[in-house]
Amino acid sequence: MKICIYGAGAIGGYMAVMLKRGGADVSLIARGAHLAAIQSDGLKLQIGNETLQVEVAASHDPRELGPQDCVINTLKAYQAWENAEAMQPLLGPETIVVTGQNGVPWWYFYGLEGPHKDRRLASVDPGDRQWNAIGPERVIGCTVYPATELVAPGVIQHTYGDQFGLGEPNREKSPRLQKLVDAFTTGNLKPRLFDDIRDDIWVKLWGNVSFNPISALTRATLDLVATDPGTRLLARNMMLEGQAIGEKLGVSFRVDVDRRINGAAKVGAHKTSMLQDLERGRPLEIDALVTAVQELGRVVEVPTPYIDSVLGLVQQLGRTQKLYPTFPEAAA
Repeated sequence: MKICIYGAGAIGGYMAVMLKRGGADVSLIARGAHLAAIQSDGLKLQIGNETLQVEVAASHDPRELGPQDCVINTLKAYQAWENAEAMQPLLGPETIVVTGQNGVPWWYFYGLEGPHKDRRLASVDPGDRQWNAIGPERVIGCTVYPATELVAPGVIQHTYGDQFGLGEPNREKSPRLQKLVDAFTTGNLKPRLFDDIRDDIWVKLWGNVSFNPISALTRATLDLVATDPGTRLLARNMMLEGQAIGEKLGVSFRVDVDRRINGAAKVGAHKTSMLQDLERGRPLEIDALVTAVQELGRVVEVPTPYIDSVLGLVQQLGRTQKLYPTFPEAAA
């Protein structure tokens, strides 16, 4: 299987090494010093007590790599939007696109019957950019659970986890989905198939919509957010609003809210991705994680006072730090 990882940072680099060692024909889209290191010395993965190294084709220009069987997009949500047209040279007639972003995906309503069929989400795809340039019919949804870090140009460190959720937006068990599952499996990545991948997206989103902005606003690690009485209550109320939205959209939550919070507490003194981005001066991924949940609430007419309040605060934080908005059109 010919697979291009678009955005071969920490998660993308980890996937690239594992898939390559599993026999896939892997290439990468990367940039800067990271790209230069991969081109000169290969891509290295520190995992357990081993350092694995693979040689892969890598470029900043998709035109140099050509059409693929599969493109795995591991960019942040706002970067994926920015690069929608740039991905075109990788897309042949049958190319699938695996979306590995956190938060609400731009294709969320594709493949769903009912009053919201094919509805577009302005918070994550302003101007329908990805919908038009990529096409939702190409998509296989993906939830990403491993923890990895780019520790040096060309070097990825794996901390824990090897599981990925996968599923077709239209809930089919398609041959292309099975082919992707096989590639993951032979690469020692652990795919879990979902009848509706949205169920798994929501389990992860449930924490992201609350823990991420609260941690950014308070600078507290995940264990503190989940155990301090005040922040735990706030997170719980936000999550209950999210659950009401999800259930109105037909989502099945496989754990209850307190179990989900307790699970987060057990992770320990972990900095959420939004807190890490804040500390490093990177754009905050507010829209896919929080604004889109608010938008979904408006769609199904579920009030979201707690989400609205925290969203307003974290947006203002992002603006004062010049780390928001992420989508250029949002500044208009």
